Amino acid sequence: MILLLVAAGVIYLILGEPRDSLVLLISIIAVLGIDLYQQTKTERALEALRDLSSPRALVIRDGLQKRIAGRDVVRGDIIILTEGDRVPADGVVFSCVSLSVDESLLTGESLPVRKSAGNVSLRLGRPGGDGLPFVYSGSLIVQGNGIAEVRLTGLQTELGRVGKALQTIEPEVSHLKKETKRIVGIMGVLGLSICALVALIHGLSSGSWLSGILVGITVAMSLLPEEFAVVLTVFLALGAWRISRRNVLTRRASAIETLGSATVLCVDKTGTLTQNQMSVKKLLANGQFQELDASVESRLGGDFSEVLEFGVLASQREGFDPMDFALQQAGKQHLSTTIQLHEAWKLVREYPLSPKLLAVTRVWDSPAQDGRIVAVKGAPGAVAELCRLSPSQFEEIKNHAEAMAAEGYRILGVAKAGFRDGVLPEDPHEFGFHFLGMVALADPVRPEIADAVRECYAAGIRIVMITGDFAGTAQSIARQIGLRGNERALTGPDLDGMDDTTLRREASLVNIFARVVPEQKLRLVEALKTNGDIVAMTGDGVNDAPALKAAHIGIAMGGRGTDVAREAADLVLLDDSFTSIVQAVRLGRRIFDNLKKAMAYVMAVHVPIAGLALVPVILKWPLVMLPLHVVFLELVIDPACSVAFEAEPEEADVMERPPRNPKQPLFDRRTLTVSLLQGASVLLVVLGVFAAAMFRAETETSVRALTFTTLIIANLALILTNRSWTRTILDMWRSPNPAMWWVVLSAAVFLSVVLFVPPIQALFRFSRLQASDVALCLAAGLFSIVWFEALKIVWRPRFSPALRK
Repeated sequence: MILLLVAAGVIYLILGEPRDSLVLLISIIAVLGIDLYQQTKTERALEALRDLSSPRALVIRDGLQKRIAGRDVVRGDIIILTEGDRVPADGVVFSCVSLSVDESLLTGESLPVRKSAGNVSLRLGRPGGDGLPFVYSGSLIVQGNGIAEVRLTGLQTELGRVGKALQTIEPEVSHLKKETKRIVGIMGVLGLSICALVALIHGLSSGSWLSGILVGITVAMSLLPEEFAVVLTVFLALGAWRISRRNVLTRRASAIETLGSATVLCVDKTGTLTQNQMSVKKLLANGQFQELDASVESRLGGDFSEVLEFGVLASQREGFDPMDFALQQAGKQHLSTTIQLHEAWKLVREYPLSPKLLAVTRVWDSPAQDGRIVAVKGAPGAVAELCRLSPSQFEEIKNHAEAMAAEGYRILGVAKAGFRDGVLPEDPHEFGFHFLGMVALADPVRPEIADAVRECYAAGIRIVMITGDFAGTAQSIARQIGLRGNERALTGPDLDGMDDTTLRREASLVNIFARVVPEQKLRLVEALKTNGDIVAMTGDGVNDAPALKAAHIGIAMGGRGTDVAREAADLVLLDDSFTSIVQAVRLGRRIFDNLKKAMAYVMAVHVPIAGLALVPVILKWPLVMLPLHVVFLELVIDPACSVAFEAEPEEADVMERPPRNPKQPLFDRRTLTVSLLQGASVLLVVLGVFAAAMFRAETETSVRALTFTTLIIANLALILTNRSWTRTILDMWRSPNPAMWWVVLSAAVFLSVVLFVPPIQALFRFSRLQASDVALCLAAGLFSIVWFEALKIVWRPRFSPALRK
């Protein structure tokens, strides 16, 4: 567009019209000003997203744990390293438990290396090798946890010195971008072809080739769809920014396009549907129950105190896991008057949770006891297996666990063992465990979840709960949140026993999956995708990454999720709440609706502009459209399509329609037909005014002024009518959109200046219009869209699916 304006300005200069040339060149500044505003607004949105998406680090400052951006880590910071996190800087580890790090990014070694605690005064060494106390920026914690002191940051780190970026796969171009590129290509070729043809015809008929080229440039300016690229860029960038204000970070813009198509939301229970604020509610020992009240301090005795004591010993003292934290709090509340907290004991080794053994084992050195003390907590079945219980004992524990799970509790089994040999075994099965009892923890459902679930069902979205908890606990939560369908639940072992065909059938029927390990989530995603569903999947752990990557929309937890999960996901929940997912779906549908409205408007408005540039040449009428007039129109069209429509509020039924078919093109047959009909109706009305003015033997400047004024008013009418394809302009009056009204009022003010300020009037080659002329233009412009407003009322049930698809 800018090149065309420069060419037109040069031709005017050659033709001896320096004033027109100067105006066109000045108009370039106006076009660039709008582009700069749009780019600045987009860049601000992207900058806000970059701030949110920066790698995070957990540091200890002033004795408090703080989550900060990785780039804000400084030398001397104490950083906490947990499984699944990226190390934010180079440092020395001075405390760790079973810490293993993947340093393949720096060393090329395929296997993780073990880390040991060292003295903070040690000089930082080079990466590679087992048993070293050094960690490096960009490496990945694959097991255990630790605490380190930062030595080097940024370009001074090993990663900075190497100067390599992570190898990433180029994302596939989205369906929306492909379609926009195709439309722009077609219209661009069409515009340039017609431009050349018009220039040739006008040059041959008039004998003035420079004039012919000028007319051709005008036609090209009227047909080239430069707004499509602007619309797509601005809508996706500002859309991602709007979604981030609802606590959802967009890592891949294609997710915005897919959100409105989601048919299944696969969500975790803990922290997403629940508050992730656990507390110990019951203890079971020797077949007896003891209820605990978090608001009352009390002393436990006998077997119950031993269950809680070893539950605490099996948990991290500075626990990040909600269950560890709940057990530590219960210990401080109910064991603080005894010596059972064992703060002087030293941790020797931890056997972390694994897919093969759903339990955590911790070995302690006790100064007052001979040998070592071993504590384990985990899934009751796994702990019972470690204890080698008889079938009858195992069945009794299973019945108790299922009964408590049916009440909505999260259940953990607890056991203890002693160990006097010198070398610890590699497998916790080699300890001689004694089963002590079980701990029941409660995690309340978030109060807003039930409403969000109802909203999803109204929008045609199915909710599937996937949890590592007991089936009974999951079923209890399902009842509380209003999960539809039968309460049948499938467990991880059930899934292992199914072939792919059976799993696909069950995945379409069952909405609760319990005791599921991360690897099984991937099978569930693939089964749902094979069934034709558009799947959104939540996850937080390292092992969830394949399922997040495989889902159409991978959603990672921002609060408790690992860096690996966030890197694999399309969206990140900053508050880990299910409600935020629903809000993102709502905004995704709104963004696509508004994008479709903007694209339809751009397509419609180009029809009369191109028609007014072409028809006078073909019929040898006076030329109405000159480059300056097209520039004026572009100054209205660009803000309208990129700012006003983007700010349009959502349709009232945005969450009451079925998900959009992802294969549905942006311009389907119905949308394209309606857009072209809108443009054609405006063109017919404007040509009618043109012909009537010529019939009245008006001067060329009067004809141009009448025709152009009618076109501007019709253009503003197109903006107003395309705000909604289901509600009339009067209905939409109650839906505020300040940006829209700024565009309309600004256009009206500028039109008044052009019509009634003599110097500007002369630049546009207009004559002064009378009040009756303006009234005629106003009536004609509004009349051009009356048929569409009537169609909304008469055919609303049949017509609205054009936008809903």
